[in-house]
Order: sequence, then structure tokens, then C-alpha cells
Amino acid sequence: MTALSLRDVRKNFGATEIIRGVTLDIAPSERHCIIGPNGAGKTTCFNLISGRFPISSGEILLNGQRIDTLQPHKINRLGLSRSFQITSIFHRLSVFENLRCALLWSRGYRYSFWSPLWRQKALNEAAERLLEDLNLATRRDIMAGLLSYAEQRALEIGMTIAGGASVILLDEPTAGMSNTETDYAMALIRRVTQGKTLLMVEHDMKVVFDLADTITVLVYGQVIASGPPATVRANRAVQEAYLGALEE
Repeated sequence: MTALSLRDVRKNFGATEIIRGVTLDIAPSERHCIIGPNGAGKTTCFNLISGRFPISSGEILLNGQRIDTLQPHKINRLGLSRSFQITSIFHRLSVFENLRCALLWSRGYRYSFWSPLWRQKALNEAAERLLEDLNLATRRDIMAGLLSYAEQRALEIGMTIAGGASVILLDEPTAGMSNTETDYAMALIRRVTQGKTLLMVEHDMKVVFDLADTITVLVYGQVIASGPPATVRANRAVQEAYLGALEE
């Protein structure tokens, strides 16, 4: 069984076809990266997989179960979580509070005004462990909006994995980072997604070729190549459509 499958997925916006028959199988625990030029449809694919947009036709399956008719929160509860291009955190809550919020649903906590969160020992301990995993323990009580850009991205990755999802989607996690910040982010992603299925959109080819087990190249809403990094790098069509342009 594959962890995530797209079967002839198409997406139209009016008369314009953005995703044109994408078929993709991602194995459990695989690190899979989608690359392609701007406007190729990469983020649209993420929006279709996570339920933000409805598909026009085709099927999307998570661990063998069809999810393309489900709402985003129901897809999340089945074990898929994602980050966004624009960092999505609670800026006026502390780093610790952000992570604790992200843990609530998966740990069975529901709204209860007579049971304050500070009393929930297991929940708070889990948030503390996640702080350590993210190397953000020293930033525990700082408002998330005051973190550096790279730290905010690390926090969002932490919130993405907090719910225990088995399939993680990261949309350009290192965009806008310096080389040092990118190296830190790569190490973080490798560590916190160990044993999980990772699907990532990324423009930094160093990140792509260092992290990915499999690379899929999307151009004008169609897959033109998919396979191990060395095979994709050597593909003439990929070089002409994308990689060659980056190297010039």
C-alpha cells in the first residue's frame, strides 16, 4: 500500500486547466520532493491533497482511503498535515503555547472551561519535548511573532508534526533563508520526519538533492519525470525545462 496516491488528478479554474492528469505514488517513509518552475502547479497540488481545493477529476488516496471528497480537518485527522508558503503561526502566543495548541486534538483534548491547560501534565510535557526536538527550548516563552524568520519556520514545522500525522507536506520550508539557516532547517526536517512520509515542494536544489529519495518534476501541471535524484538530474527533458535554466 502506498502512503499517498494521486490518480489522474486534474484541476480546472474556469476554462483554465492548471493540473493536467497528475499520477503519483508515494511510499511509506519516503522523502519525496516536487520541483518545477514557477506556475507549474506545485502548491495547487498541495491544496488539492490537503482538501483546500476540490479536484476537478481523478482520485487522491491516503493510506488506501480516498480523501478527495473530504474537508481539510477530516483529512488531517486521518493522518496528513501540511505547512504553508507563508508562515502560519499564532504570533501573539508564546512558542510553547503554539506547540501546545497544535497538540490538543491528537491527544484527545476538547474545549472545557473547568479544566485549564496548565493542569494538563502530559500535554505540557509533550510540548516541552517538542521544544527540545526543535531546538527552541531557549525561546519557550517568547511571543512567536518576535522569533527570527528561520525560527518561525522551525516552529511551523513543529506545529505541522505535533499532531502525529504519518504524512507530512512541507511547502517551500527553506524559502528566504540564508545558507546557514537552510542547513539548520535541513537537519531539522531530516530529524523530525524520521519514519514519516514526507512530500515537499522546494526550489533550493541543494535541499532537494540532499533530502529527497524521489524527485518529481512538474511543468505546466504535468509530470515530466519522476525517480531517484540521479536519474532526474540526468533526464534531458528536465534539464531543458528546469534544471538547465537554474544552472545558467
